[in-house]
Amino acid sequence: MEIIRTVAELRSWSRALRCAEGTRIGLVPTMGALHEGHASLIRAARLSCSHVALSLFVNPTQFGPNEDYARYPRAFEADCALAEREGADVLFAPGVEEMYPAGAQTSVEVAELGNRLDGESRPGHFRGVATVVAKLLIAAEPDRAFFGQKDAAQVAVLRRMVTDLRLGVEIVVCPIVRDADGLALSSRNAYLSAEERAQALVLSRAVRCVEGLVAQGERRAQMLLASAHGVFATEPEVRIDYIALVDWATLEPVATAVPGTLFAVAAWVGSTRLIDNTILD
Repeated sequence: MEIIRTVAELRSWSRALRCAEGTRIGLVPTMGALHEGHASLIRAARLSCSHVALSLFVNPTQFGPNEDYARYPRAFEADCALAEREGADVLFAPGVEEMYPAGAQTSVEVAELGNRLDGESRPGHFRGVATVVAKLLIAAEPDRAFFGQKDAAQVAVLRRMVTDLRLGVEIVVCPIVRDADGLALSSRNAYLSAEERAQALVLSRAVRCVEGLVAQGERRAQMLLASAHGVFATEPEVRIDYIALVDWATLEPVATAVPGTLFAVAAWVGSTRLIDNTILD
């Protein structure tokens, strides 16, 4: 696996491969602190692409002023080992100054969509996400980019961005990977104490509750959301950020669940904000 640090190198790597017939390039954007969820994205990329690049960049512009940018987990050597083991061809690990050159003034904002769900509770977050992902897509020129369903609201924003900007890349969404007890894998799980980790299971319990009700035929948003709130009431120390039933394309609330509706939750467990979701059948 080759480790590269500059946009110019990443672009040269990608364009050199274009000379070969049948080449398909996959990009897996990450902020590092890789776990089995990220590994599943690399494996999915390997299955459908001839070459895979993984980016590792803790993006400062998607963190608010009082958020966890400074303490976000960083484990470069372990990340390199996982990426190589799973078959990434290139690991792109730029510095902040490479992604945001001195004097840079351009950002990408998906106006309405970017202010919903996580975008409402974390103002400017999706502007930072859209900007850095646009930069990565322009640099790597991939055919496909791979993201996890856990970040379903982010996926909606990026799909809209790719469509609006005619970027010509396919956004591939891979299933949520969970621990045996149901907790969705996240780099931020490392922040949790043993007690907090047990409390955090309320997110996946709420997701399973709503899935179960839908399987029994319940479709009314009012009933589904009330049931989820009831699950969260069993863990009073967990602070709800949002519990939402929305159209996955627009992130706007819906009154009735239909196939493809997104049920999403976000909550604070101690000082750690976690998210979870399901796409309802």
